Amino acid sequence: MRKAMKLVLILLVLVLAVVLAAFWYIRSMLPSGDGNNDITEGYYQRFRSDAPLEMKYAQPGSYETGYSEFASDHESIGKVRIWYPQELAVSEKSWPMILVVNASGTPASSYEPFFSRLASWGFVVVGNEDGQTGNGKTASIMLDWMLNLPDDSVLAGKIDEDSMGIIGYSQGGAGAICAVTNYENGSRYKTMFTGSAAYPTLARNMGWEYDASKIAIPYFMVAGTGKSDDSGSDPETSYGGVSPLSGLTANYTSIPDGVQKIRARAVGAEHEQMLMRSDGYMTAWMLYQLKGDAEAASVFIGEEAEILHNRNWQDVEKNQ
Repeated sequence: MRKAMKLVLILLVLVLAVVLAAFWYIRSMLPSGDGNNDITEGYYQRFRSDAPLEMKYAQPGSYETGYSEFASDHESIGKVRIWYPQELAVSEKSWPMILVVNASGTPASSYEPFFSRLASWGFVVVGNEDGQTGNGKTASIMLDWMLNLPDDSVLAGKIDEDSMGIIGYSQGGAGAICAVTNYENGSRYKTMFTGSAAYPTLARNMGWEYDASKIAIPYFMVAGTGKSDDSGSDPETSYGGVSPLSGLTANYTSIPDGVQKIRARAVGAEHEQMLMRSDGYMTAWMLYQLKGDAEAASVFIGEEAEILHNRNWQDVEKNQ
């Protein structure tokens, strides 16, 4: 009996060792967010596209931007960082809000020009310092905080609570899906976007499990065709890259047909390039969904949608 128990214990230790080794191997393969080192002041000037609307929306909008930050007592969040149109301070109207869920090891302070550019299109854009966002917890905390701003904040009463979106990249893509589907306040979002979200099996193995079939809001999902997003291996038996086509397709297919959805891949883009490569159409999606911008909508709607005829993108599928 004692020998049998000892054998079982040895087997359990071996299984645990294998699981831990697999976890750390996969984690070592994930990009750390270092690609955001390219997101420096004026980074958008390096972007080129022959598609006029993609090029337009990858550039700054017409609003001058302001910035506020608040200390958080949540260790992972660190600071709540908020960029907004300066007009907000003297305006009586409310403004749509976008909450950004960071990629692995990528605090908002490491890619501030991204937030400022997006805010220049008329959004309140919110980030934090969390580098491990995959379960969506800090995103949920941040949303509650933004909906209960201090009365002395310039932003108090200026958030349009009926026009809020969430975006996430890489690990943060899984975190955005979790934030929308696994937390009660996730129902407050009107739309979502993810760039190279960790595919379902990878997310589950890393402790960021999500169920895309629970998504009930318009969703635009993208990834790159490069090896770091799609290694070409079977993603169910080995590391398939962060966001292979099979994972993107599985997520798209699992979302109910009554929900507006679009998937697409940036041609030749590696994982760490996806923030810049998707910037234009991410912005267009948010303008369309949160501000009802008809020109931005023409990127996505109908048979003549710009994204369908843009050679920067392939594997496009949409249901509207």
